[in-house]
Amino acid sequence: MSPVITIDGPSGTGKGTLTCLLAERLGWQVLDSGAIYRVLGLAAQRLGYVLDDPQPLASLAGVLPLQFSDGKVLLDGEDVSDAIRTEEAGAAASRVAAHPSVREALLEWQRRMARPPGLVADGRDMGTVVFPQAPLKVFLDASPEIRANRRYKQLKGKGLDANLPRLVADIRERDARDLSRAVAPLRAAEDAVLVDSSQMSIAEVLDRVLEEVRRVFPGLVT
Repeated sequence: MSPVITIDGPSGTGKGTLTCLLAERLGWQVLDSGAIYRVLGLAAQRLGYVLDDPQPLASLAGVLPLQFSDGKVLLDGEDVSDAIRTEEAGAAASRVAAHPSVREALLEWQRRMARPPGLVADGRDMGTVVFPQAPLKVFLDASPEIRANRRYKQLKGKGLDANLPRLVADIRERDARDLSRAVAPLRAAEDAVLVDSSQMSIAEVLDRVLEEVRRVFPGLVT
């Protein structure tokens, strides 16, 4: 298997941005596992599936026409990059990801993404389930209030309506669901490096993680 760095943590901590910046710095591949579950949730809703019924969802996961191309997320050839970034899509992703059969159906798909020269994998169980042998695991965290405020600014910056207290409540609800699911709950791997981004800029978070990259992969970055 090619070398893997995992970036786990709850929603809104900056995992996706960190993953892309780190992968660009290293020249490695990117796996956005959250996008996979968001696309599955979107596809299931479009087909009228019940998100609490695992059997049809697992079947759909096995044939999901998903592609990542030039920074875009494609569902059966359609660019759904924006459609899967709504709050509704995030909630749907959390619901479908709670089913063990769905996670199993997507497990090997994710592992096949570990191709040369290396992979930076972003998710909630990358270091604990998907790539438990990864030599560097990072768990990125931040308080619910900080994460909600970041999301509030993002939505307002796009000209969209947003309610900060509602965002805080939604994040707490999603955290509780992700932490309590029976299979692959959100948690840090025992050997993960813990980084709290609450009072850090993304540049500071990247610098902190690069320190660990230099420690684990000597000579990879200067």
